[in-house]
Amino acid sequence: MNIFRLAGDMTHLLSIVVLLLKIRTTKSCAGISLKTQELYVIVFITRYLDLFTRYVSFYNTAMKLVFIGTSVAIVWYMRLHKVVKQTYSRDEDTFKHYLLIPPCFILALLIPLEFTVTEILWSFSIYLEAVAILPQLLLLQRSSNIDNLTGSYVFLLGAYRALYIVNWVYRFFTETHKIRWIPWISGLVQTALYADFFYYYIKSWKNHEKLRLPA
Repeated sequence: MNIFRLAGDMTHLLSIVVLLLKIRTTKSCAGISLKTQELYVIVFITRYLDLFTRYVSFYNTAMKLVFIGTSVAIVWYMRLHKVVKQTYSRDEDTFKHYLLIPPCFILALLIPLEFTVTEILWSFSIYLEAVAILPQLLLLQRSSNIDNLTGSYVFLLGAYRALYIVNWVYRFFTETHKIRWIPWISGLVQTALYADFFYYYIKSWKNHEKLRLPA
């Protein structure tokens, strides 16, 4: 643990708080991709199966439970809440997210950290998280009106990945540990997907304009 890892974790947590705040206070999930949220449920469940077999610390266990619980809660709101589900942008959220799952799983079988069930699923979750944001970014491109909370949610998600890259660089120069190509390359790919969004988000914030992404 270091300041960059902690900042990354807190930024990730803050992004989820912002999203839940939007849903609970406005009773709306407009502009939020259910496809991305469902992918995150799969990511967290497959990554944190070691909850039942490995204890690291109270902080580690608590964060795992929070990420699993909140991701499931968000999907529940969007699918089952009688008011929130009516605001879902179904016609714009059309990315075939299920097509992302097989190649990520095949990649995990071919390039796992270790060839065990737990590590294959962990590798799968890393690969899937790298591309899970794609349905959300596509939905934002199609949305004519991106509210501040939705924009802030996506920005914080991207910032969390960027902070994790800084954490890896810091650890590389300050600690003795193995090179971990799987999370490093996946993290770089994931952060690169946010690059265009970062540019327009910062531009809109700087110019006090409504956030709009090019189609």
